[in-house]
Amino acid sequence: MGKHWADFQYEIYLNGMTGAVPRLPTDLTRLEELTEQRLGPGPVGYVAGSAGNGSTARANRTALERRRIVPRMLRDVHERDLSVEVLGRALPAPLALAPVGVLSIMHPDAESAAARAAAAQGVPFVLSSASSTPMEQIAEAMGDAERWFQLYWPRDPEVARSFLNRAKAAGFSVLVVTLDTPLLAWRPRDLDQAYLPFLHGVGTANYFSDPAFQAGLAKPVHEDPNAAVMHFVGMFADPAKSWPDLAFLRENWDGPIVLKGVLHPDDARQAAEAGMDGVVVSNHGGRQVAGSVAAADALPRVVEAVGDRLTVLFDSGIRTGDDIFKALALGARAVLVGRPYVYGLGLDGRAGVEHVIRCLLAELDLTLALSGHATPGTIGPADLVEDPA
Repeated sequence: MGKHWADFQYEIYLNGMTGAVPRLPTDLTRLEELTEQRLGPGPVGYVAGSAGNGSTARANRTALERRRIVPRMLRDVHERDLSVEVLGRALPAPLALAPVGVLSIMHPDAESAAARAAAAQGVPFVLSSASSTPMEQIAEAMGDAERWFQLYWPRDPEVARSFLNRAKAAGFSVLVVTLDTPLLAWRPRDLDQAYLPFLHGVGTANYFSDPAFQAGLAKPVHEDPNAAVMHFVGMFADPAKSWPDLAFLRENWDGPIVLKGVLHPDDARQAAEAGMDGVVVSNHGGRQVAGSVAAADALPRVVEAVGDRLTVLFDSGIRTGDDIFKALALGARAVLVGRPYVYGLGLDGRAGVEHVIRCLLAELDLTLALSGHATPGTIGPADLVEDPA
């Protein structure tokens, strides 16, 4: 029997006997507004903002809300088990924390706090290449807990190789390669504040600590930080990469490789043909292409194309437990959640991230049970209907 995540609600009610109420809202859709009130416009805009006028981020939410759950009655849901196997790993629930860079702009404990929260709850933490904390420090903070490494594939193959070797040595088990950011999108909230933390050497910890990166500098990072920043900017992403380049990753990484940012079924098929292990159906939370297809609308077509060959994961728009249910019903094996945990971090550090994880999974547990399911494995497209547009 798995852990009953729903018991979190009784813990909250029992704590209420002494007059204690949760420090953060249990309706996680309220966290963004609270973060806007409490943090500066630069950091908040960087996390909450999207490409263009925000149409893709809105479409992500609309696509999930348009699908409605059809609960079934009189099914034994007394014992529930949310555990799933993903990429050969046993997870306690179909959830991981998505890679989000530069977390020091939200809280001084940055990625370490989020990673510890994930480890405490048993969910995988996906560390961004663009983290404020070097990967080795995150590995130390997590002990033997499940951790995955997200690669922004740099132009310099030696830096790419070095990142992969370091991640392997630090116990990161799955490689998540983000494909949708060969260039930084037009993001008005950041542009209006002229706010890009990387130019101040924030979010560059993995690069500045990397021997292959340092080899390209005339002087050590601390002696000429501006030159280090410009070296980073020149190699951060590579718009010239194409499908044959995936062979490099296979040669330099012996664990599962997942391609993040896949929205077209043909791209998913090419991923399968290139020997990849999975894809994340994602539009980067609406941060890269304004006017893009909603991630939840792209998901069923990708599942249909490669669901039997690849592990299909999902992110972009997940805010609640019922959103997770819907993504699973549309064929995802598990979801990655991004902004909600980052807001939790900004508002209450590690405890805020744990609060978000526990709320999401309590609500998922209850949604499953109240819809007639004891495990994620029994839900499918038949459990949803679409609102007429």
